[in-house]
Amino acid sequence: MKLYNVIDYGAVGDGAADDTAAVQAAIDACAAAGGGRVVLPAGRTFRTGTVTLRSHVDFRIENGATLAGSPDFADYSVFFGGVVLNDGNTQWGSEQTTVLLNAEGAENISVTGGGTIDGAGRHFVTGDNGFIYTMDQRRPFTVYFRDCRNVTFRDIRIVDGAVWTLRLSLCDDVLIHGIRIHNDLKTPNSDAIDLDCCRRVRVSDCDIVAGDDAICLKTCLEHTGAVTDRVPVCEDVTVTGCTITTTSSALIVGVENQTAIRNVVFSSCVVRQSARGLAVRNGEGGDMENILFSDIIVETRFFHSGWWGRGEPIAIMGIPWTDNCGTIRNIRFRNILCRSENGVLVRAEDPGTIEGLVFDGVRVEIDRWSRWPGGHADLRPRRAENFPGLPTDGFHLENVHDVTLRDCEVVWTARPDDGRHALYAEKCTGLVNRDFRGEAAHPDRFDAVATA
Repeated sequence: MKLYNVIDYGAVGDGAADDTAAVQAAIDACAAAGGGRVVLPAGRTFRTGTVTLRSHVDFRIENGATLAGSPDFADYSVFFGGVVLNDGNTQWGSEQTTVLLNAEGAENISVTGGGTIDGAGRHFVTGDNGFIYTMDQRRPFTVYFRDCRNVTFRDIRIVDGAVWTLRLSLCDDVLIHGIRIHNDLKTPNSDAIDLDCCRRVRVSDCDIVAGDDAICLKTCLEHTGAVTDRVPVCEDVTVTGCTITTTSSALIVGVENQTAIRNVVFSSCVVRQSARGLAVRNGEGGDMENILFSDIIVETRFFHSGWWGRGEPIAIMGIPWTDNCGTIRNIRFRNILCRSENGVLVRAEDPGTIEGLVFDGVRVEIDRWSRWPGGHADLRPRRAENFPGLPTDGFHLENVHDVTLRDCEVVWTARPDDGRHALYAEKCTGLVNRDFRGEAAHPDRFDAVATA
């Protein structure tokens, strides 16, 4: 494999000089020759704005090297409609954001090596609200690939993402293995991995610390028409062997789902210190089906209202964001151990939205250790009441059809005043309960199992 060292193309690598043109020249030369490896050598920091990866290029950041996002917005050259965040409430707007490492319509591309990509999030902080930052809305995506094929990320480290750290849209045949994403937990919208309308994706053995969702599957359709004419669905995805800490959801499907999300497996992961654990959230018109969660340990807690999630270890919601909501069907949870400040929440706004759920070997231990209050739900981004009052049940089911609980258990380590039933089912049909164990939080006031 032919090597293209960015130093040979004029890069300085002192962390101060603008190396954008030199790094891009090395990539372009490599692609023009039919492919090879572009190398950022060890011991140097290469400050750049937007650089675009081309087909058949392995972009290798050596151990000890850093690709550092510029703090100067003028150095970035690829723009998108951005994310506006004010006081913890997310809105989609017309503000422009950009990207550090970019690719569009490329194939056989990879980002490898033991080095670091620095997303420069700290340079775009405009205020500190104690538990969440206010950000300059021009902050860059760290990595954003669109309409690419045969994509690999292996063994790299990504730090300080400013917004949606590793975003892939309309990409097929993706491998993400052994990477570390460590973001500031106070940076809003700094999701770790967002898979948007992607197919045939394998995520494995990653360590993630993220402000906002850690690994999220979406079908946004923001830029679909501009880059491809293929059916924009998200399907055939596996996530395994990851360790996760996040200020929002750890493993989540939705809530942006304009088309189908299906055939997804999450397994052998550990979730710690998160605001919400495992989530399937339908807020738009696409349907979600055939999703498995297995052999996962989850720890979730209450936190500041700027972050979505209210300590639910598992949350399945069919609640429309605006006008309509697709269906959720055939979801399985097997061998899940939860220690959490809240219980499992399954809630549909309308009957017929959620059906075909199985909870098999799910243990929920409810404890309280944070200083934040319980007794309410978080239904954002619904436009109506965001935080309705809701007692804490071990399992809370509403408007759901065809649910099986098999060998599940609820344990109350703490018995908060807002604690209620081990299992509560309201307007549920086809409920099967086998070998369920657990008592009410306050047996003198509530039954262990209650239906309405």
